[in-house]
Amino acid sequence: MLKRFWNYIKALLSGGLTELENPDILLEQAQREMQEVHAKNRERAVQAITQKNNLQQMVDDLQKKTNTLQAKAELALKRGDRDLALQLLKEKQSYETSLTTTKASLEQAIETSEQVKVAIKREEERIRQKTAEALSMKAQWKNAQIQNAINKALDGIGTIEDSTQAFERAQAKIRNAQSEAGARAEMAKTRVENRVADLEVAEADIAASNELELLEAKLNMGSTTNVAKPATVTTATDSDLEAQLRALEQKVGSANS
Repeated sequence: MLKRFWNYIKALLSGGLTELENPDILLEQAQREMQEVHAKNRERAVQAITQKNNLQQMVDDLQKKTNTLQAKAELALKRGDRDLALQLLKEKQSYETSLTTTKASLEQAIETSEQVKVAIKREEERIRQKTAEALSMKAQWKNAQIQNAINKALDGIGTIEDSTQAFERAQAKIRNAQSEAGARAEMAKTRVENRVADLEVAEADIAASNELELLEAKLNMGSTTNVAKPATVTTATDSDLEAQLRALEQKVGSANS
């Protein structure tokens, strides 16, 4: 805990707090701390089992010594040495007292070592569970990062709409320019100058046709026909315009007939 707090303070002072709060780093640090604590607990368990084994060895030695003294006391009595047998029994009694105390300590050590084994086993299971959870959380974190990257990429696609709108605006301007050009061309047909130019072209065609007919008649290449004289356009005032137009129409009609 103190180590984690010290790392937090160093990261805060060095400006690396954001990197320190990275889920991958947090999970790796938590797993490392669990492994360190577990290693210390296993070492404590080894020491407890070692003490239990030592007590077991002491009990075995004391029991063996007690049995030896009992056998010697019996042998002394068989040989008639009652005083020696009594001395051996007294010594045996001392060993039995130590044996009783050591057996009590051994029973407590056995119970403690068994509890330590169960605790270590549960701790190992918890570490495996937390390790699996860490792998799942790392996968979730990686998936979240990938999803965020995809979303950012999709957000960037929105700029294409701006270009599409620019194409639409350009197309609208082109259509408007084409419509305006058509309107100007249509209006140009109604101008007097253009109508007069069309009339002059028509007069030139009529004059050329008449000249061709005269040439054909002269060369006996066609039937002689009355050649219509080209119409002339005179300048008139606005008040005489309608009268001149009617006279011109009559003259053109007579020539055509």
